Amino acid sequence: MDYGKALELQQQLAGERKQGLIPDQLLLLEHPHVITLGRNGHLENLLADDQVLGRAGIAFFPTDRGGDITYHGPGQLVGYPIVDLREWKRDVGAYVRAVEQVIIDTLADYGIAGGRIAGLTGVWVEGRKIAAIGVHISRWVTSHGFALNVATDLSYFQYIVPCGLTRPVTSMAQLGVHATVEEVSRSLAGHFGRVFDCEIVGIPDCVGVGGGVGNGELT
Repeated sequence: MDYGKALELQQQLAGERKQGLIPDQLLLLEHPHVITLGRNGHLENLLADDQVLGRAGIAFFPTDRGGDITYHGPGQLVGYPIVDLREWKRDVGAYVRAVEQVIIDTLADYGIAGGRIAGLTGVWVEGRKIAAIGVHISRWVTSHGFALNVATDLSYFQYIVPCGLTRPVTSMAQLGVHATVEEVSRSLAGHFGRVFDCEIVGIPDCVGVGGGVGNGELT
């Protein structure tokens, strides 16, 4: 799904969630090549100009999420939870740690020992970042979320300083696990339901607005 379309969908769902019109949502999808910059990000961490990005087929979006700069692309599982934290825990730090735990538990299903690094957000494997997290919270409703490198072409990270950190990135494929984004999304959805103590209701092959991996209602 195009990043701009996914952003519009998140904003629509977050607005409906704030009004109590829908339950919590979990969007799981892939994006075409795109680099996004968080609201507190530093443009100097973008290592290519518009012409270089254009030749590489990479779009660029400034966003209102937390975090610095990151890359999304094919082979990467991107998750956007739209969750009302007033009905879970009014604790932003606990929410981020819970999202990290969902990813750690998903990786464990594939024999990968993911973990945390003190003071840094995301999930790491032996000092390499395998999942980035950047969230936005408005009136206690979350948007944006996480990106897990499943079979991502890691060469695209050369255009940025990922999340403003000069640390290497990795992927499940680089670690020897050859799973599809669809397979990993189903594992992750199950762990999300367990960690957030909710039931995942219906995960179709794609969302109706074009090309997402899954769209689950949380109840």
